Amino acid sequence: MSYSIAEAARRSGLSIDTLRYYERIKLVDPPSRDAAGRRAYSDDDLAWLGFLTKLRTTGMPIKMMREYAQLRRHGDAGAARRRGILVEQRSSVRERIAELQSCLDVLDYKIDNYDRICRDLAGAEVEGISA
Repeated sequence: MSYSIAEAARRSGLSIDTLRYYERIKLVDPPSRDAAGRRAYSDDDLAWLGFLTKLRTTGMPIKMMREYAQLRRHGDAGAARRRGILVEQRSSVRERIAELQSCLDVLDYKIDNYDRICRDLAGAEVEGISA
């Protein structure tokens, strides 16, 4: 199956400009072209774009993504370094998750505290009305 750049953008959730940018900086190989010379993205291209999107969502810098993409082009010869990049990023993601969990714990504490205050205020108002 092949997809136009507009369809590839829609399916990947990336903009057309981002697809062109990723091609220009060599994060993606130039897609094949149709008879009219327009980009024709494959299912494999879309899978790679999906993976790149996941890497970006984890906060991986473009520079590191470019290194990963370059190693990918070398096949299994770059497997050890690609694995290393992913292990490093996984560690970073775990640290970020722990940081966010700590923030969530603080928010939960504050919300619970305000719930208690609101309950106490509502109880005081009821007591004031019945007195």
